[in-house]
Amino acid sequence: MLITLLFTTFVTVFLAEMGDKTQLTTITLSSTTNKPLAVFIGSSTALILATLLGALAGGSIANLIPAFILKLLSGIVFLFIGIKLLTQSQNENTSEN
Repeated sequence: MLITLLFTTFVTVFLAEMGDKTQLTTITLSSTTNKPLAVFIGSSTALILATLLGALAGGSIANLIPAFILKLLSGIVFLFIGIKLLTQSQNENTSEN
């Protein structure tokens, strides 16, 4: 059970982080400073700390709010963000033409 959770978490976070602004910033910093090890250590430490804070906050919130409400709220938030991004994209496309 624990190994399944570890694997699922790893795959989810790994795929979510691929190509996002954090990775692009890390690539930019590494290429401009010519110190890839320092950039790796700094960005890894930042990701670990941010993830630790998220895990601790998630554990605390889960004790206060039932799981189904958290899933419902996260679904609504993701839908809202998706609709907003689609609307912005549509507005940009119409303003360019």
